[in-house]
Amino acid sequence: MVANQDAKAAQAPVIETDNTAAVKAAIVSSEATKAAPVTHPLGPLTGEEISKGADLVRSVWPEGTKLQFKVNTLHEPEKKILAPWLVAERAGEKPAPLERKSFIVYTLRGTHNVHEAVVNLTTQKVEFNAKLGPFEHPNSDMAELEEVEKAVLEIPEVKAEIEKLGLPEGAVVVMDPWIYGADGIKEAKFFDDKRVMQCNLYLRDPKNSSEEDSCHYSFPLPVSPVIDPATLELVRIDIMPTGHDETIKPFTWQDRPANEYIPEAHTMRTDLKPLQVVQPEGASFTVEPFSELGRTLKWQKWDFKVGFNQREGMVLYDVHYDNRPLFYRLSLSDMAIPYGDPRNPFHRKCAFDLGDVGAGLTANNLQLGCDCLGSIYYISSVLGNAEGKPVDAPNVVCIHEQDSGLLWKHTNYRTNRAVVVRNRELVLQSILTVSNYEYILAFIFNQAGDITYEVRATGILSTQPLDLDLTEVPHPFGTVVHPGVLGGYHQHFFSLRVDPMIGGHGNQIAYEEAEAMPRDPKLNPNGHGYMVKKTVIDTTGGYDLDPSKNRTFKILNPSVKNTVNKLPVGYKVHVPPFQPILADKDSYHYKRAEFADRSFYVTKYVDGELFAGGKYTNQSHGGKGVRSWAERKEDLTKEQDPVLWVNFGINHIPRVEDFPVMPMEMLKVMLRPVNFFDKNPALDVPSSKQSFNCSTALNTADELAKKVDGLAVTGGEMKGCCKA
Repeated sequence: MVANQDAKAAQAPVIETDNTAAVKAAIVSSEATKAAPVTHPLGPLTGEEISKGADLVRSVWPEGTKLQFKVNTLHEPEKKILAPWLVAERAGEKPAPLERKSFIVYTLRGTHNVHEAVVNLTTQKVEFNAKLGPFEHPNSDMAELEEVEKAVLEIPEVKAEIEKLGLPEGAVVVMDPWIYGADGIKEAKFFDDKRVMQCNLYLRDPKNSSEEDSCHYSFPLPVSPVIDPATLELVRIDIMPTGHDETIKPFTWQDRPANEYIPEAHTMRTDLKPLQVVQPEGASFTVEPFSELGRTLKWQKWDFKVGFNQREGMVLYDVHYDNRPLFYRLSLSDMAIPYGDPRNPFHRKCAFDLGDVGAGLTANNLQLGCDCLGSIYYISSVLGNAEGKPVDAPNVVCIHEQDSGLLWKHTNYRTNRAVVVRNRELVLQSILTVSNYEYILAFIFNQAGDITYEVRATGILSTQPLDLDLTEVPHPFGTVVHPGVLGGYHQHFFSLRVDPMIGGHGNQIAYEEAEAMPRDPKLNPNGHGYMVKKTVIDTTGGYDLDPSKNRTFKILNPSVKNTVNKLPVGYKVHVPPFQPILADKDSYHYKRAEFADRSFYVTKYVDGELFAGGKYTNQSHGGKGVRSWAERKEDLTKEQDPVLWVNFGINHIPRVEDFPVMPMEMLKVMLRPVNFFDKNPALDVPSSKQSFNCSTALNTADELAKKVDGLAVTGGEMKGCCKA
């Protein structure tokens, strides 16, 4: 799955509205206006650094050599150097600046020669520069995608195949370039040793072909060219099966209805009244620059650094609560979307949206009042393009507060006094548009020490052509969502990389299980007793949930004890159970999606091991990701520096209701303190009161005075405290 982001939107300026200045003044401390240092070791690359890195790489080649840059991002310092540097910084010291480096992946234009380089921006030297092997392919880039889209529809053989379809006069064909996937190495129709793209063709609504926002996924076509993106040469043309088996049949266009999602195609509801998020005194967080593009965020007792890069998008560093260390680094490491249709060419279909393109490259320019509500602070970034030049990435992260119901409550039934505390949350959100799909990704913090990572999947199904006469017949490999349109079965897998420092470095991973006690005439005569057993993970490997045992995974610091019970301080991980990847262990889907078979992987920290699917996922064959690292079976007892990979996902069996655009499906992972505090850390959150919240009762005064089931109903303040 690849991006088809509008180039103009990517270049759009940072949002400015009538109240933007007031919002910024309310939420950004005076420190934010000071000149920010550009040399911080975690600061995202500046535009100047992106250009400098590209220029230094060019300098090692003969003059005139044309390069195409795929990745130009921060090369983070080694942990053994950076971790004590951050401790010193937090202590108010001024540690010596660390060298700034960039990691660059590039190709020689027109070839499949791929190189990776490490550039020292401080010394202005290329420290490492090596050609990759024949099956290590780089991600795609925006310039390449645009070139492929233009080139494919001009290829005579492709035009000839489209002509055979008998499309209506004036029909406009639309193309989505997809990462090819993998199924073998130069065997018959296989072509994995060189990087190629599988191009899916669609049609705009023939009755409204001038509408650029027409949902072309309602009109999938069976012609699928495979193209070499380096040379723009046609490799072959795959013809898709349109029935219930692998049979290829002649396809002749038959008229069918459109299915649009744009609002002008529908009669809108008129009974929806405004719901506004208002913070009259501004938001409760502050944002300060720690580098030109990096931001330090402080909210309640939380503080952490926010970075942004081409592949992972948003990254959190040095996360603390009340000045106590929790996490060294947090990011969404990878995602994989394998499809379940076994027929050619669908059997190759498996998108790695972060590794194949990039969460940063596909991040939306978020809009005030649309993607985020309330008093919003936006973080913008700068990314490198194919020419090695900086490109603005405006408003890629929005930060705001939201109400999430009650955090805690208790009513003393003797006095009828209730103490109520509402759960205010801090949200950092990005949205990716990866061709047809959208992913809404958010880190959410609350006032009780919890961190939630939330994924919402929406957007449009990647559709396949289907014979019209099979519309009302159940299909073995998908759901018919529209006449002539099949939504194929597929799974979504995500891997959250958690590099912990709970209470400091030197953590361990453990899991606890609740076990029923055997009957005992003295201790357990009624057979009701159960106990909890803890198992410390002392060797790297993969691990699963077991709801029958209430198996709960925890990150613990054995060197730091809780002040009350002297147990190790820790955080536990709540992750939803998921169906592991259904492709068998000998398949390329399984080999490539190394995080799709277990709920957890535990590895020993190694610099550079950041991506669960491996550094290069495009047409990968596996063996270089988290499963492989975990299988090293390394000892975790001597050097306690584990990394926890939290894996989760859904099996998407499409519904008709998912088309032409699907309502969001939500997944959540929670990191929650366990014996980290000496009591409920949210006891100091002010109680929820009407004088503060200014809610409005819609009942009449008489209704509120009535009794329900013999209990008096009181309505609180009725004077409208929010009135001027």
